Amino acid sequence: MDDLYREVIIEHYKNPSHRGKLDPHDFSFADNNPLCGDHIQIDLRVDITGVVTEAMFDGHGCAISQASADLLMESIIGKPLEEVKKLNKQDVLDMLGIDLGPVRLKCALLSLKVLKAGAYGLGEASDDLVE
Repeated sequence: MDDLYREVIIEHYKNPSHRGKLDPHDFSFADNNPLCGDHIQIDLRVDITGVVTEAMFDGHGCAISQASADLLMESIIGKPLEEVKKLNKQDVLDMLGIDLGPVRLKCALLSLKVLKAGAYGLGEASDDLVE
């Protein structure tokens, strides 16, 4: 089963559906993983009812960080921002479907950290956002 998930990760890394920037956007936030140098920027458009209508990411990094960002963007389109704020570490790990060590875990969760910091309008992203 891990092989299937690895194929999904590689596919989202090589051919992301949600890579790019939104201009204009309603929310934008960026951060990096100082351990490895991965960088993610997330732009969102939200309608007047608070539903995410478009979500894009940009950045660079390993297959895990980039694939998790693409999967996360795919998963939030059509959801209310309040529901997006409730996403957690396990949601992202379930999307990836593989076991990760501590270093790769930081890579996988970078996009969630960036997304939640932007959604909450915070000045800085914190690892506390992904628990």
